[in-house]
Amino acid sequence: MLYRTLTGLVAVSLLAGCQWLPAQTSSTPPTLTELPAGCQDEWPSLTVNACQTEAWVAFGLASQRGDRAWRDRQLARLESNDTHERLVRAVVLSWGSESEWNQASELYKADLAKAPIELQPLLRYWLNELEGRRALSEKLAEQSQARQALADENAAQAEQLDEMANKLEALSDIEQSINLRQQAP
Repeated sequence: MLYRTLTGLVAVSLLAGCQWLPAQTSSTPPTLTELPAGCQDEWPSLTVNACQTEAWVAFGLASQRGDRAWRDRQLARLESNDTHERLVRAVVLSWGSESEWNQASELYKADLAKAPIELQPLLRYWLNELEGRRALSEKLAEQSQARQALADENAAQAEQLDEMANKLEALSDIEQSINLRQQAP
């Protein structure tokens, strides 16, 4: 009887306590199509509005998730050389090939200060993330070169060891031949 009462009290207190838990909100940023209708332009805007940052985040995610064909279509439509299109180009290029990362970095650095103040932290974050990927890529290339140099050195040493083993075997054969001659009457 006491066990049932305690179990009932625990269950009631747990159920009653749920109202005090914070509401679960989605931590995933919206996609381009989930943004309000006024924020679904072809590319995110530099005009300060209620959904400016969300539009840029959604476009950044679309660029990250997009394939080569999507990025090529975006780049082909970016004809202007104004700050807005240069920053959009930077976002697209930053998720392209490693050779495009340099271009993206240059564009970010050149136009970041021209972006609205509200947008600059996001763009700076993306620039820093891109620079981090570039640094890791360079480090990986250096390590790959060092590994190849060690592999080449190991191959050369193995070749030298083979040559030394062949010479040692030849010397052993000569010694054995000399010993056989000395034993023969």
